Amino acid sequence: MEDVLFEDVLFIVLGEAGKKLRCSLFLFKKITMKILFAITLFCLFPCWAFTQTTPVAVTKVQPLNFGITQVLPSKELGENRVINIHLPPGYNPEDTLTYPVIYIIDGGADEDFFHIAGIVRYNNQPWINRFPPSIVVGIENVNRRRDCTFAVPDLDFLDRLGFDKAAFPAYGGSARYIAFLERELIPFIAEKYKGVRERTIIGESLAGLLATEVLLRHRSLFDRYIIISPSLWWGNEQLLKAAPELLKKPVEKSIAVYIAAAKKEEDVMMYDEATGLNEALQQYGGSAIKVFYDYLPDELHSTMIHQAVYNAFKMMYPHTEYQH
Repeated sequence: MEDVLFEDVLFIVLGEAGKKLRCSLFLFKKITMKILFAITLFCLFPCWAFTQTTPVAVTKVQPLNFGITQVLPSKELGENRVINIHLPPGYNPEDTLTYPVIYIIDGGADEDFFHIAGIVRYNNQPWINRFPPSIVVGIENVNRRRDCTFAVPDLDFLDRLGFDKAAFPAYGGSARYIAFLERELIPFIAEKYKGVRERTIIGESLAGLLATEVLLRHRSLFDRYIIISPSLWWGNEQLLKAAPELLKKPVEKSIAVYIAAAKKEEDVMMYDEATGLNEALQQYGGSAIKVFYDYLPDELHSTMIHQAVYNAFKMMYPHTEYQH
């Protein structure tokens, strides 16, 4: 306030010159404010401009295709089955190339199809080239407990294991399911998609039980078996107990078997059964069966399939494009 009074007194004392000085100062302040505003606007404009959203021109939206789904009528099963198929990059139905086929028992879109097909595709990339480009076939489940279990006289063994018998209203259908694989699905894939070379089957838990039955009773049906934490407790371990005798059957061709066991402390029984299957194959399988046993102590029964399948491919096909 004192400064303002002093300024006013000064202008009065200066008289006419003071009026001119006051006017000059007013114009100076006005021009200065405009210059400062212009400088501020200039400095802030780039920041403002870059924060504005530039519309992105969308040219075309289309599906990202990963595979084929189709329904296959089955006389062996007396029902239709949904089959999911992933074809390798570069697949051409008009050429003469044929492909190995990898069959996934729990192969529904909401089951194991996508992530196992992804592992296969990853290993098929030319800079990895772990094994040849392959067709992946996922079989969607209808009644898993029925299809993956073999016939038993009764379900009393479930009481001992703490399972509810009511959870198995239908069971014992594995013979029909194996017939479906052998007589319908495998020939269909060979004819329709040129899948006539090596065949691999992948199964976990009850599907691992089914894969083990195929291995012991229909060994030549597949070249490679990936068996993950198999439910060999079914039927009082009947299949595991029969393994030494079943393995006496002559082997028509060399095969490879991968067996994975989850953390022992989670389920000692299933750990012992997977280990027992490995020991039976090692002791009675002969030189024509190459066995890979994989204990995964960091995985549970519910989490192991992805790691196990990756490990299985790595063990069965140890060489890559840059590792020989």
